[in-house]
Amino acid sequence: MATIPTRVEQALFDAAKAAGAVHSRSAAQQLDHWARIGQAVEASPQVKHDQIERVLRGQVSYDDLGDGAQAIVRARWDAQLARDLAEADFTEQLDAAGVPWAEAAPDGTIVTHEPASPAQA
Repeated sequence: MATIPTRVEQALFDAAKAAGAVHSRSAAQQLDHWARIGQAVEASPQVKHDQIERVLRGQVSYDDLGDGAQAIVRARWDAQLARDLAEADFTEQLDAAGVPWAEAAPDGTIVTHEPASPAQA
């Protein structure tokens, strides 16, 4: 299969990287996966795009959708959550509140951070 370079927004790439890690995919593989889902959705006569958009805007209930449309909404929610998580950084707020915090390092070890002192901030 031939590939071609393309540009995507940084936030979308970061979301694909985060979501792909959960599913053992690279960011490029995750973007390809999302593109294929979108292609299938647009080609599906069972999926009503306006229904999906109304659910995503909070205008109608998720439970009112059929199985296919629910799957698409869940995929959109997953993508948004991955984007939000990729962009989340509460370091400044935790430091300002004087709260220590911990995170997992890439190797899985736990790293504890102490709040920055006023001299460091």
